[in-house]
Amino acid sequence: MRLTYRRNRQKVQDMAQNLYSDTRGRSERPVTFTEAVIDGLAAGGGLYVPEHIPELSLDEIGALAALPYAQRAARIYEAFDIDLPADTIEALMERAYGDNFDDERICPITSLTANTHVLELWHGPTSAFKDMALQCLPKFFSASAKQLREQGKLDHDFMILVATSGDTGKAALEGFRDADGVSIGVMYPDGGVSDIQFKQMATQRGENVQVWGVRGNFDDCQTGAKNVFGDEAFAARLRDEHGVALSSANSINWGRLMPQIVYYVSAYAQLVADGKLGLGDELDVCVPTGNFGNILAAYYAKCMGVPLGMLYCASNENRVLADFINTGTYDISERDFVLTPSPSMDILVSSNLERQLFELTGRDASAIAGWMDDLKRERRFRVDEGTFAKVRETFASDSIDNATCLDTIKRVFDEHAYLLDPHTAVAYQTAENLRGENPVLIASTAHWAKFGDNVYRALHGIAPGAALPDDVAQLSGCELNELIARETGRDDIPRGLAELDALPVRFGEVIEGGTGDIEAAVTRFLDHLND
Repeated sequence: MRLTYRRNRQKVQDMAQNLYSDTRGRSERPVTFTEAVIDGLAAGGGLYVPEHIPELSLDEIGALAALPYAQRAARIYEAFDIDLPADTIEALMERAYGDNFDDERICPITSLTANTHVLELWHGPTSAFKDMALQCLPKFFSASAKQLREQGKLDHDFMILVATSGDTGKAALEGFRDADGVSIGVMYPDGGVSDIQFKQMATQRGENVQVWGVRGNFDDCQTGAKNVFGDEAFAARLRDEHGVALSSANSINWGRLMPQIVYYVSAYAQLVADGKLGLGDELDVCVPTGNFGNILAAYYAKCMGVPLGMLYCASNENRVLADFINTGTYDISERDFVLTPSPSMDILVSSNLERQLFELTGRDASAIAGWMDDLKRERRFRVDEGTFAKVRETFASDSIDNATCLDTIKRVFDEHAYLLDPHTAVAYQTAENLRGENPVLIASTAHWAKFGDNVYRALHGIAPGAALPDDVAQLSGCELNELIARETGRDDIPRGLAELDALPVRFGEVIEGGTGDIEAAVTRFLDHLND
């Protein structure tokens, strides 16, 4: 089956290629998909978005369920008119979504009740939802670079610089490991990730990889990375001395976001095929998010014609997104950064909100540039009433405190014999708090064993942040997971997590988060690669 689709703007019906615009309007011209993937960030700090979103009919959406996941993904990419041949797209998707996942369905759906469905996005090699994009992006990055070289538009290699709150780092390292013409460096907040997350990154295999802890929190890592990307003098030095240009694998890169759109389209089709929904019935979606990329992908799926109703934004105690959705003001000027049991959501500066506001303002780049300048200068901005009304039409949000997060893990296990990780627990409780009459799809973003310490606290009624019993505290993350598995009668710890204690730790360097410190670390890494 091949999709035929309608574009949402009549004037581009005969256009052969979708182009990508800059949310801040500072780029000289729109770019192709391959250029957007390679560049990562647009000139002037903006983010790329497709100029046109394809529309699918209900029949086309439903028909996707007859295809394996890789072919579903290929059809969605082809619908976006990306500038790669269809056979190339299909071959890349077959490589991205194959036996590197532990379930042939790739992202299976578990229904806890008739109206509560859990989309399991963690069956990839690093046991987190980031695999859904980062098994895909590196392959499209390499294909994009190859095509641009053949077109004479590219004459250098790449250094991927990533800031991570825990899961993106390992997924990006694994995706780009030993890729030709690409090296990758990952920064994580020192002390701000779980033992399992740290070991996943610190033991990473590959000759082209590097990992740094950063003194500070995730926002320090992310701000530092953005500052490095904006340093034109450093970029020129990298090109002259190393023949390398910087790019990104964070969700600021459209190539990271687009695979996430696929799984929402796919999930709706699958629920219809499984008899859980009628074709055309509305489905609400609840997503635990800090950087707003995962829930933004659901918004784009809705724009494509998937009958999604309300989008529930689930926040933890770092509730900047919940406050914005409920007030229209984004304010981090006096907001404390809270360490929570769901560290991948411990984010105050949500990069992908910029794309969402661009869409809701009718693609008003001047408004976006002004708000982002306000955020950088004053640490806050407020959207106009018209934009706020549009936010409220589609989004609702709640925040879940640390104690409720852990209580939810215990309650869901007791009621359904289903073990949630802390991020998914935040989404589950948010869905319970906000849901209306529609069934709800909950995005489950990580396997429970990535956060065994807090899962243990939840199951044993230990308060968030409280010390574990001495005998338990002495266990490694892997040993603790084995204990939880024995206590709960589970045998589903992924091999990639179970083997971590046996792997040598390769990376332990901790750096400051200043622009100069990061640039010095990048330079040392590239010098080492060239030795």
